[in-house]
Amino acid sequence: MRLTVVGCSGSLPGPDSAASCYLVEHDGFRLALDLGSGAIGPLQRYMDPRRLDAVLISHLHADHYLDLCSLQVALRYHPDGPHHRRVEVYGPAETASALARASWASVPALGEHLDFHDVRPGELRVGPFTVTAARAAHPVECHALRLEAGGRSLAYTGDTGPSAAVTELAGGVDLLLAEASFREGDANPPDLHLTGLDAGRLAADAGAMRLVVTHVPPWHDPADALAEAQQAYGGPASLAVPGDVHVV
Repeated sequence: MRLTVVGCSGSLPGPDSAASCYLVEHDGFRLALDLGSGAIGPLQRYMDPRRLDAVLISHLHADHYLDLCSLQVALRYHPDGPHHRRVEVYGPAETASALARASWASVPALGEHLDFHDVRPGELRVGPFTVTAARAAHPVECHALRLEAGGRSLAYTGDTGPSAAVTELAGGVDLLLAEASFREGDANPPDLHLTGLDAGRLAADAGAMRLVVTHVPPWHDPADALAEAQQAYGGPASLAVPGDVHVV
């Protein structure tokens, strides 16, 4: 698997990054793991978004799904004409209706170019990937996601507070992409986000082979999040940086 960081800013786009989006490729199949606000711009550095095979949405907060609106515009209005096939979209049950409200398009109109599928806890097949979803600790329906292909594995926390289900999902994973929106010592509400230290503990408890810390909001220093993670996790750890490629 090949993972390209398209956007990694937490909660909203920052001055140096779009919101959450990660391009995962295997055997010619191209999957966008989240398509958050601002992400479709930098995605075009790596591919024509109309050539995506699938989009896998963790949850329906704007910084994780809202650029599906822009993808639909590209599919419908590109001067080359409507694309010849629909892009598969996997997400929470309300994905189509939420997108219809955001884009002022009807669900049937969206369905001309996007093929919606519900994600529930458990296993599903997306192209060459076996995807396992687990409910994350977040105020809205949100899934942590594990992708497996070619004998390798990648886990993505989505947005979550500390969660036994997410730790189990990430067990023995080759690469863990873990959010770290909060800082230790702040008055952080429960069941919303991880601190850098939480992300490191998750990686250690899950036995992850490698940790990439992501989803740090623009008002925090990502270096602080990574330093916190390294207090709890002794394996290879790095920050998500737009344009970075990780071979899994």
